[in-house]
Amino acid sequence: MCAKQHVLYGSETWPVRKENVVALQRAEMRMVRWMCGIKLKDRLPSKELRERERLGIDDIALVLQQNRLRWYGHVLRKEDDDWVKKYMEYKVEGPRPRGRPKRTRREVVR
Repeated sequence: MCAKQHVLYGSETWPVRKENVVALQRAEMRMVRWMCGIKLKDRLPSKELRERERLGIDDIALVLQQNRLRWYGHVLRKEDDDWVKKYMEYKVEGPRPRGRPKRTRREVVR
């Protein structure tokens, strides 16, 4: 799907939250429904639409994760003194703020 490439451009480095993934999935299904000529009034579930039309479209959350893992593989193969690899390994010193801690790059890649 051509639009998916444009929507996910640079997604390898995005700090993605669940709300962002849900918004991307909604936008993707809106585009798919528009291309297939199916309205929301038809009350056709997204899963059934994917199967019935045999579109061969992967879930956008899966594609997002694959992009992130592919980029992480590139980072792992870089030299140890490269700034990108150093950034991935960087540990912030000092006390953490109150509340739920922000996820690190390593936790996001998992």
